[in-house]
Amino acid sequence: MYRCREQLEVFLVHPGGPFWAKKDLAAWTLPKGEYDSSEEPLSAAIREFNEETGFHASAPYLDLGTIKQANGKLVHAWAFEGDCDPAALVSNTCEIDWPPRSGRKLTIHEVDRGAWFTLVEARDRIFQGQKPLLEALETELAL
Repeated sequence: MYRCREQLEVFLVHPGGPFWAKKDLAAWTLPKGEYDSSEEPLSAAIREFNEETGFHASAPYLDLGTIKQANGKLVHAWAFEGDCDPAALVSNTCEIDWPPRSGRKLTIHEVDRGAWFTLVEARDRIFQGQKPLLEALETELAL
């Protein structure tokens, strides 16, 4: 989600759970998730945005393309113009092993918070591998 105030701002989310609790720079992400072959990628992106934030995405959507993250996962992203109050974010939960490989299960929120950032701020906060998506948004909006 993006909005235009005095300058372009993007909405990023911070992953939930103990691993990410004290991380800030290069720890934020676009709301995203996995899908299988029975679901269209854009439909999955809209669903995941809603599940991770409690907010609704609305057309028109700008196709930002696909990137490959360091872990090998492919991320295909879309952007849309919108607005929200980050304090109203409501995320779904998931289970993780914590500590890792301990066999003990911990239920966490997939996202623990969201925030609006200018593009300059977002470049410092977003996962390094997702920076090209910010550049794609800038290109699509011809800034």
